[in-house]
Amino acid sequence: MDAADVLILGGGRWHADALLAAFARHGLLARRASFDALEFAWNAPTAVRLVTGEPLPRAVLVRSIPAGSFEQVTFRLALLHALAGCGVVVVNEPGAIERCVDKATTSVWLRRAGLPTPPFWTTARREGAVAVLEHERRCGHRLVSKPLFGAQGQGIRMVQRPEDLPGAEDVAGVWYLQRYVGHSRDWHDYRVLVIDGRAVACMRRRGQDWITNIRRGARPEPVAGDGELEGLAVAAAAVLGTFFAGVDILRDEEGRSWILEVNSMPAWRGLQSVCPFDIAERLAEAVRSRLDRQTPARPEPSVA
Repeated sequence: MDAADVLILGGGRWHADALLAAFARHGLLARRASFDALEFAWNAPTAVRLVTGEPLPRAVLVRSIPAGSFEQVTFRLALLHALAGCGVVVVNEPGAIERCVDKATTSVWLRRAGLPTPPFWTTARREGAVAVLEHERRCGHRLVSKPLFGAQGQGIRMVQRPEDLPGAEDVAGVWYLQRYVGHSRDWHDYRVLVIDGRAVACMRRRGQDWITNIRRGARPEPVAGDGELEGLAVAAAAVLGTFFAGVDILRDEEGRSWILEVNSMPAWRGLQSVCPFDIAERLAEAVRSRLDRQTPARPEPSVA
């Protein structure tokens, strides 16, 4: 079996099939794999190897990192750090994934960079969350509670009273609160896809309620030529260090734009339905270009 140029880690079949075909058109052999296909080994030249004994790929594209125990997730991120450290091009780099997968860290980096992101608070004390909630309510604001780690609208709730706050067991003991800056009706936000420093596609997600995720029934609509959205998305992706990102932006009722989240492992099936070109093709082309700029030597497999 020929060694793969690109390993696609995690994710669903639809995205993987699109990427496999796109990489093939660019002359790169890609394969799907799980994180279990990788391990650390003292006798491997780089201390990380594929369990099949094949040489390491030139690039790894991370579609998703499975949930698991603290040890399992830490190990998977450690594998990505080790791969990047020995010259494998990892998309996205593990540091960028860590900054994006944790909503609080994303908010901190955006805030420190001076980019417009809604006011937020993160605390391990329920009484601290209650104090924030009551202060915001007195000021006429509503809050959204989100799990630190989560996607596709899961676990999100509007909180207006202390009894609306999720229990500690529902948020793993950490409350992340973000001021609600959305509309009272005509709910929608924007997803901008950024690849290698360029905004390549954008859609409006029009929701049935204030949670506007495609998985929650939101309807995708094409958006083209919005320079402000594109500029904010590119800036946010750069701040978080992502090569490939889905940036969620909301315009409030006064027209101000707010960066809500930066997704380092974004799905694009909904966006593809309103996009005139093949998104997987653009991503494969960008990875190919990255490899052309940085061609690490392929480490030899270890002797067991």
